Amino acid sequence: MKIAIASGKGGTGKTFVSTNLFYSALSQGVTVCIADCDAEEPNVSQCISSNIVAQDSIHSMIPIINTNNCVYCGLCAEYCNYNAIVCLPQQSYIHLVEALCHSCGACLYACKYNAIQESSKLLGTISTSKVNNADVIEGRTEVGVFSPVPIIKKTIAKTDSYALSLLDSPPGISCPFIATVSNADAVLLVTEPTPFGLHDLQLSVETLREISKPFKVIINKSGLGNQDVYNWLQQEHIECIAQIPFDTNIAKIYSQGKILVQESEEYKELFASIVTNIMNPDIWK
Repeated sequence: MKIAIASGKGGTGKTFVSTNLFYSALSQGVTVCIADCDAEEPNVSQCISSNIVAQDSIHSMIPIINTNNCVYCGLCAEYCNYNAIVCLPQQSYIHLVEALCHSCGACLYACKYNAIQESSKLLGTISTSKVNNADVIEGRTEVGVFSPVPIIKKTIAKTDSYALSLLDSPPGISCPFIATVSNADAVLLVTEPTPFGLHDLQLSVETLREISKPFKVIINKSGLGNQDVYNWLQQEHIECIAQIPFDTNIAKIYSQGKILVQESEEYKELFASIVTNIMNPDIWK
């Protein structure tokens, strides 16, 4: 089962929740992996000490236009669904906007004058590390690459063979978020009881309902802020499966780079119950 741990707002604690769920599942003997899908700013490796055992480079095709062969017919620009090619026939001008190119190859198919060739561009890397025979998979986009989505998809593709795959999602609700949650079986939304937390939770819920993806909510830092999040969840009939209190001891443990479930018996039991809960297919129906 693939569970995406997501939140609209950055800083609500989704990586904190993901890493503790990972260690909790590991201690229960679950065949588990955690995948860092925040490919533009991965940080799971800062919370989990592990040894890299494999690393794959991910490339994409980028067209190179040979202006010596080009007749500026504009057919390649017509075939491009992403408006990545600008062609001005009267000015004998053609230009590829790399940031818009999706490497679909339509321009290669369209060109009848051998004016377009393939070139390879490094998009990023996917690293696999080991922790007690469990896998930590990290997608990392190269600096300057326009979209992390191809890296995210390749990262998630490596999580197929586990009883539980935890997908630590990117913040927000844009394309990287969609690429992550759409490949998950269900989503855990981590929120906080603040106005910003509620606002972005509402956006996330609206998005997940639009794509018909089952979800539950975890409230982190409960006891902070006001009751608006709780009232809204009740109004929308959304189940909150756990609350993690606003506790300075949690902050102290986390700031020292330690894992909460390994330091506190109380929270070990809390996260163990969450793991049992989310692995039950019936709660997602």
